[in-house]
Amino acid sequence: MTDTIIVSGGDIQSDFALDFLEKKIKENEKICLIAADRGLEFFLEHQLLPDVAIGDFDSLSEEGRGFLEIHEKGSGNGEIPYGGMMGWKVQKSFRDEVKEITVIRLRPEKDDSDTQSAMNYAIQNGAKKIMVLGVTGNRVDHLMANFGLLVLAKKQETEVILADQYNYMKLVSDGEIIKKSEQFGKYVSFFPLGGDVTGLTLEGFKYSLDNYHLTTADSGLTVSNEIVSEKAKVTYRSGTLLMIMAQD
Repeated sequence: MTDTIIVSGGDIQSDFALDFLEKKIKENEKICLIAADRGLEFFLEHQLLPDVAIGDFDSLSEEGRGFLEIHEKGSGNGEIPYGGMMGWKVQKSFRDEVKEITVIRLRPEKDDSDTQSAMNYAIQNGAKKIMVLGVTGNRVDHLMANFGLLVLAKKQETEVILADQYNYMKLVSDGEIIKKSEQFGKYVSFFPLGGDVTGLTLEGFKYSLDNYHLTTADSGLTVSNEIVSEKAKVTYRSGTLLMIMAQD
């Protein structure tokens, strides 16, 4: 598994998500689709099939619960280990598609969120790039927790990107090149995560920086920048740098 898309259970704009999935699948037909808990509702609503469904599934609709109950047969009735899972395989046909789905049920009493469990599953199965949809919305606390997933994944040499119809969020590495032709939206903002970012230099941007020490207190300086060259470059000496590309 190399590229993975996780659909979480947060607010999701269907037209954006469907276009996003279609584009990514065309780029890589072998991309793995994971439904994280209530993210399964998105797939069922649009008659799509994930490769994996993972979560405690305590907030599913009647249709979602029914889908799982049908396919839980034969999975066994043993106790689910704390923070662990029971897995089984199912087959279901939507339209002309038949796919074997791996379903992983987690205990509700766990330390990780369903999205984090889905990310961990993907990384354990070899994912090096993970896109996550449905992690933004009204709950800012959930969004902040999901920024932590970016850091956790980076420590495991995996890139995680959070996206919705207005934002594209990821950690950027020292020396990263951003092509203007490939940017998401008009604006590019940078924020330090978990401490200061030292020696920050921005080249090819409307507002450049040279060897700047960026702190949380003055990160307003790096909000709503724009790329003005064909390629922009971000360099820094130390720290963890979050980039958010945004459109109005």
